[in-house]
Amino acid sequence: MVSLTLALDAMGGDFGPQVTVPAAMRALARFPKLSITLFGDSTQITRHIPSQLSNHPRLTIEHCQQVVTMSDRPLTALRNRRDSSMRKAIDMVQQGRADACVSAGNTGVLMAMSKLILKTLPGIDRPALIAKLPSINDQPVYMLDLGANVNCDSEALFQFAVMGSVVAETVDAISAPRVSLLNIGEEDIKGNDVVRQTAELLKDSNHINYRGFIEGHQIFKGVTDVIVCDGFVGNISLKTTEGVANLMIGHVKQLSQLNFFTKFLGLLAAPLLKKAFCKMKPDQYNGASLLGLRGIVVKSHGNADQDAFLNAIKQAVVEVEQQVPQRIQDRLESMLLEKIC
Repeated sequence: MVSLTLALDAMGGDFGPQVTVPAAMRALARFPKLSITLFGDSTQITRHIPSQLSNHPRLTIEHCQQVVTMSDRPLTALRNRRDSSMRKAIDMVQQGRADACVSAGNTGVLMAMSKLILKTLPGIDRPALIAKLPSINDQPVYMLDLGANVNCDSEALFQFAVMGSVVAETVDAISAPRVSLLNIGEEDIKGNDVVRQTAELLKDSNHINYRGFIEGHQIFKGVTDVIVCDGFVGNISLKTTEGVANLMIGHVKQLSQLNFFTKFLGLLAAPLLKKAFCKMKPDQYNGASLLGLRGIVVKSHGNADQDAFLNAIKQAVVEVEQQVPQRIQDRLESMLLEKIC
């Protein structure tokens, strides 16, 4: 691992510094060449740093007067939150002083600020949120967009497919990643005009290994590597599956405590159940990347705990090491050159 610096919005999310700061300290212990700058209320931040680590050589605190709230509208935040922890963290990436930004704050504001400050890559109209999901065969599945863009045209969805394919190739070394469109059916006649138009664009591209439509029940079957949809569909799908996973985990725990017999069976099955729970727990997949920018921005769940926020930091580290924005730009330039020739 080469030396790198992350800018963390310490005030973002439901829990702020009580989650972000301990997670940052754990990241510093895990990655010896990582430096972190925490942006936010310095008094609150230092309260959550162990006294023996208060002068950590790879930790910097930058005090901010403002915080972006979950109720802030993007336009209002752009005008009135220039000294916020989120804005300052993104500014640090734009200035070249940090390699990536991580925030659990307001998604709409994070996207608006990132797009305004970092700008999009040439050939990309809109950034898209992408996250890695589990599958039944343990092969990672990438899904985008997960909420950054509610309304998308076919060109935007095509760009999402290109970016998702590059991420699957670079981060998980998947050769010629299979790309599919999330739809209400697998037949060519299914879906709205935008989805069908996107399918035609993907079929005609030599840079995309397009495999057709898939339905919601196939998301975790491992039949594809990249799933493309608009942010409205993607966000609902993601949060629904997280809810179902937590529901199943909760039901199994409740049933195992019904009586002596179920407790005994629970003890016998504990190793298998623990393994299944670990695979299903949404926290380990926390960290959605805002692709298409001239810098790396990772969005954590707002309700993330320390483990989940640490996973978002890890995601940022991986993307920096793999130079994801540069890889996307290289692919877009290659496609443009081929089109011209």
